[in-house]
Parts: sequence; structure tokens; C-alpha cells
Amino acid sequence: MNRFLLITFGCMALLACNNSQKSGPTTGEPGSIFFTEFDTPFGTPPFDRIEFADYRPAFLAGMKEQTAEIEAIANNTEAPTFENTIVALDNSGRLLSRVSRVFFGLKSAETNDSIQALAEELSPLLSEHNDNIYLNEKLFNRIKTIHDDTTGLNLTTEQYRLMDEYYKSFVRSGIMLQETGKERLREINKQLSALTLKFGNNLLKETNNYQLVIDNEADLAGLPEGVIAAAANAAKAAGEEGKWVFGLQKPSWLPFLQYSQKRELREKLYKAMYMRGDNDNENDNKKIINDIVNLRIEKAQLLGYDTHADFVLEENMAKTPENVYKLLNEVWAYALAQAKKEAAELQKLIDAEGGNFKLASWDWWYYAEKLRQQKYALNEEELKPYFKMENVREGVFTVANKLYGLNFKKLDNIPVYHPEVEVYEVTDADGSHLAIFYTDYFPRPGKNAGAWMSSFRGQQVLDGKNIRPLVYNVGNFTRPTETTPSLLTLDEVETVFHEFGHALHGMLSNVTYAGLSGTSVPRDFVELPSQIMEHWAFQPEVLKLYARHYQTGEVIP
Repeated sequence: MNRFLLITFGCMALLACNNSQKSGPTTGEPGSIFFTEFDTPFGTPPFDRIEFADYRPAFLAGMKEQTAEIEAIANNTEAPTFENTIVALDNSGRLLSRVSRVFFGLKSAETNDSIQALAEELSPLLSEHNDNIYLNEKLFNRIKTIHDDTTGLNLTTEQYRLMDEYYKSFVRSGIMLQETGKERLREINKQLSALTLKFGNNLLKETNNYQLVIDNEADLAGLPEGVIAAAANAAKAAGEEGKWVFGLQKPSWLPFLQYSQKRELREKLYKAMYMRGDNDNENDNKKIINDIVNLRIEKAQLLGYDTHADFVLEENMAKTPENVYKLLNEVWAYALAQAKKEAAELQKLIDAEGGNFKLASWDWWYYAEKLRQQKYALNEEELKPYFKMENVREGVFTVANKLYGLNFKKLDNIPVYHPEVEVYEVTDADGSHLAIFYTDYFPRPGKNAGAWMSSFRGQQVLDGKNIRPLVYNVGNFTRPTETTPSLLTLDEVETVFHEFGHALHGMLSNVTYAGLSGTSVPRDFVELPSQIMEHWAFQPEVLKLYARHYQTGEVIP
């Protein structure tokens, strides 16, 4: 449970540095807006006042402040106790956490060249700061004293878990190594941090740099009207008005592969998508991947593990690579047979149409859609009108209300980092405040692919007050067009429910300590709440609650 590393490198909070949003004044010197808790409704980030110039000084001040806090704990002359060591450690770094949760969200949802450059500058500093904490022998000795003899401490189950998690984090961070090993580990961590950033930056550039521009209407054969309209909007935004543009965001490339009759264009778009980072250009990731793999192996072996997988899985439910392979092989036997059966069916369809070619990966979606219509008379385009994005979100809220008694109220007084973001207050059945929930659902050039949940602030009890979380969901779902609202595919509907399951995990957190809050659980267990939630999406009784035609209001048949 390396909480500081997770916060500084893994936070996926969101913000914007769009100057048009800076409607209010900043508070004094650069960075000072982060120096205290935000004086805003529910303590939400004041996106209308945060400037890009605030981040660097806030990070530096945050690291300096936490360093002083750590030194005070490590050099405390009193005997180590749970309160003066474990709790003090858990509560340290609040300024650094505050700025990290905001800044690193930008790296995920609204990045630009300045943000990426600053992240690269901060990367070695944050890596060193994290190592300075987890390789601090005085601090570890205090933790070890508590860990090795809990007699008479009367720790609760939660307190024991927190103490044990910190102890394991120090051990897994290399505190037991000799000095030469620690120095090498520090260098490995710095390199891994920089390489991981570079990998993500390259991937985003590859995603944004590619466009399939169509200027011949005949090349749109087979595409639904909504897909064509979205491509026309994309072309207009790209300065190609009168043409059609398809890119590597999922709502663009997937329906093209699913419906386009132009096999050569399907192949072109497919290869552009799946060859990202493998084009022998300035964004190539092959060497970066090789370096990351080798550094991970070296780090794992330095820490006494055979492989990186052994190191990672030790803290997950699976525990060992052997257990993972056992499960995968059990699934593989059935999955491979089914995949071969489906491939044979698709090949028959190709042959029946006179196609003189063997099924390729860029054909799969197209012929699977045809087969689905033939066998089941199921056309996903006919289903999408029943899944207007706003209705799907309302369906998610309704399920949460019926299952857990939660209520959602839209707020218009909370600063947001982008006009498309919406904010809700979440209250319990008795009306008490539980959380703030942000939604950000549409693709943008500065946003990573995929969908995720995280928080601008985690839940914990501090000074006797239950600090409630600020949780958000981010996605890349089908945009509205000039003539239709956002109409989601079945996959997108399932993803909305899935990510909301993660959001519930954060919203309903009710622990004392930040280090155990929300989704601070094994990485394979973290998918359980989301899997449970997504299974409600297409239950008949649930569909009746939200799946209504956006024009007629008719419930899905």
C-alpha cells in the first residue's frame, strides 16, 4: 500500500488549464491556492481559479512539507505508538495529495504540451521523494517495532490492517536491501517513472495524429447515418468541412469496422489503431516497452522475486502466476473452441458472398454484425435510440437508489474543468451527504482512451470529522451530433454501469484512515463492485427503468 506513490503517479483526477475558465482571482503567490483546503462548496477544486503556474510551486511545497512531517515522525523521541507513527504517517502529505489529485488528472483527461513537460520534470523529483519516505530506516524501525509486538496495543481490525499494509509497503519498497541495492532501486524507480510517462505521451500522440479522411461519398457504403454525421462533424472540427474524418477514438473507429463495406479502408483504420507506438517514428514505443520490462524484472529480482508477476501478484487475491495461468488455461480451452467455431461461421459468410479472402482481424466486427442480424435479427443501430446517454445515467442512478437508497441531485454551483462535465451531490436515504460525483463522458484530444474512476479527494475521518469523497467517472462515449443526442452502444451502456460501480466503491467508503479508503484494495478485487454493477445493465426489470426511445419515449420492447 504505497499510498504516496499511488497518489503522485497514479491519480487520475481531472482539471483544465483553459484560460477561458479562469473567471476568478488566484490567491496570492503561485501555488498558494493548494496550500489549504479549498474554500468552496463541499471542498471541491476551484477550477475557475487554478492556473497552470500553480502546479510546480505547489508540488515543491508539498514535497517539502511532507519531508518535514516524515522527519518529525522518524526523529520523535517518544516510543513508537500507532498514533504517533502509523496515523501520523497516514495523515502526512496532504498538500502533496491535494495538488497531485488535481494535476495528474490533467495528464489523463485534458493534457497538453505544458502539462506533459511539467510531468516529465516532476517525475524524478516525485520518485526520489517517494523513495526518501519508504527507504527511511528510522521511520521503518518505528513501524517495525509496532508490527513485531502488538501486545497491549488493542488495535482494531482496521488499525491492524493499516499498520500491516504500511509495514509491507516499506519491505516491498526495498527497505531491507543493502545500500548498494537501495541506490540501484532508486535509479530503477526514476527510470520506470520517466518511461511510463513517455509511453503514455507517445500513445496519445499516435492516437491524435491519425485521421482517415474520406472525400468520396461512395466510401461511406454501409455506415449508419449517425456514424456518417459524427464523421462529418469531426471533419468540420479538423478543418476538412465537406469530407468525413474517422480517428482512433473508440466511438469513431469501432462503428467503422463494424459497418463499413470497404474492406481496404477497414484494414487501414484497424492497422492504424493497433499499430500505435509501432511505426518506427518519434512516437515508437518498442524500445520503451523493452526497457520497462527489463527494469521491472531487475527490480523484482533485486527485491527477491523471480519475476515482476510474482512481485505484483503477492499483494493481489491471485497471489501467484501459477494461479493466474491455471485460471487462464481453464478459460482458454473453452474460449479457443468457441472462437474457432465463430471464425468458421464468419468465413462461411464471406464465402457465401463470393469473398475470395480469408477472414482477417479487421473483418471480424463487420461479419459478426452481419451474422448477428442473420441469426437473431439484431441490429445494434436499431437499439441505440433506446440508450440516450442521459437516460442511461439516470438508469444508473435509479438502480443505485433502489439497491442502496442513494439520491442524486444535479448541482450548478460547482466549478468544473470543462463545459461537458456535470456534477451531482450524492445523499443517503436519510438525506445525509455522502459524496460529490462528476461525470465527463465524451472524447477530447487531450483525454486518454478508455474509461475510469478516481477522485479529487478520498474519504477519511480526520480530527473527528468524516471527510466525504469527491468522485468522478471519465469516459469516451459516442458524442451527440447536430441532429441527435448521444446514443450509446450496448458496450458503452455496460461501461457506464461498470465505471459507476467503481464510483460507488469510492462514494460508499466509510473507513477511518486514508490509506484504506475507497478503492485502496487488491487490484483484482477492485473490479468486483464494477462487475456487480454492470450485470444490472441489461436485466429486463432494469431496462424498463431507463431504456426509452429518445424520440417517442417508448420503452425498449
